[in-house]
Amino acid sequence: MKAMLLRQMGMLTESWQPLEAADLPVPKPGPEEILVRVAVCGVCHTELDEIEGRTSPPRLPVVLGHQVVGYVERFGKHAAGFASGDRVGVAWIHHACGRCVQCAAGDENLCPKFQATGRDVNGGYAEYMTVPAAFAHPMPSGLPDAEAAPLLCAGAIGYRSLRLAQMGQSGRLGLTGFGASGHLVLQLVRHLWPAARVFVFCRSEAQRDFARQLGAAWAGRTEETAPELLDAVIDTTPAWKPVVEALRQLRPGGRLIINAIRKEDTDQGELLRLRYTEHLWMEREIKTVANVTRRDVREFLDLAAQAGLRPEVRQYPLEEANDALLALKRSGQPGAKVLRIH
Repeated sequence: MKAMLLRQMGMLTESWQPLEAADLPVPKPGPEEILVRVAVCGVCHTELDEIEGRTSPPRLPVVLGHQVVGYVERFGKHAAGFASGDRVGVAWIHHACGRCVQCAAGDENLCPKFQATGRDVNGGYAEYMTVPAAFAHPMPSGLPDAEAAPLLCAGAIGYRSLRLAQMGQSGRLGLTGFGASGHLVLQLVRHLWPAARVFVFCRSEAQRDFARQLGAAWAGRTEETAPELLDAVIDTTPAWKPVVEALRQLRPGGRLIINAIRKEDTDQGELLRLRYTEHLWMEREIKTVANVTRRDVREFLDLAAQAGLRPEVRQYPLEEANDALLALKRSGQPGAKVLRIH
């Protein structure tokens, strides 16, 4: 089968393409797994984090990709829940133990044995992949493959972030960064809570225009001040400066949700500008997001189908995965990147 393989890590540039085309054997499903014929796979900023060493795969080479929509091809002898030809989604959560304290509490995203699709095991930048049947997701009808792919990570992690924000139905939400996750959160908020207002902070004028088109009450640069204090801010950037800027936008008791694998080291000097009275006092809170649960994915897919959410997507053939990653890193284009495989 065709696949794009990561053999070594480094900083992605125009002159260095990290993924190599490879011809690999079609994987065989284990006893509780299914074999999925991959139709499309979304391209996520987490793949950049893997390539550039911020969340390193435990071994190389590896096939990246964790926003997979495909079709069930084969079963392990104990796999249950699907029929041949069923359309399924595969997300970042590939496996959790189901027995630890965190899993028992419903926090399988915090499981010490958590395994991630496309990092700890091969993912969807390939024609076929395997996944435990219990961690595959039935895909609602009405969601085309390419538009459904970003929902599995950008959408699900955005939904988890929104839940953690604990915002009221007429609340004021800030979004720092406006990529694949941000534009889905904005649409979801407008569907769930029409009286709520969303304020967007990002560097790109094209993304700010896009946010306004989707119904943002206001859009400005990262360092600008919103016209009113916010109940919550969700930060999806890889940098520190937006965190400091977001904290001063919060009302007393407001909450900042940081939705990032790691923060880059390049602008750590911004932390020196953190002032207690301006940024933290008055019981402002900071909460981080770690991974997703199956509940996050499945609840969000159902909501997306009900709301008719349609991500803005640009499709690439599998062989152009490096180009899609580079376009994502430049982050000037609105919407999500998706690889078309079958």
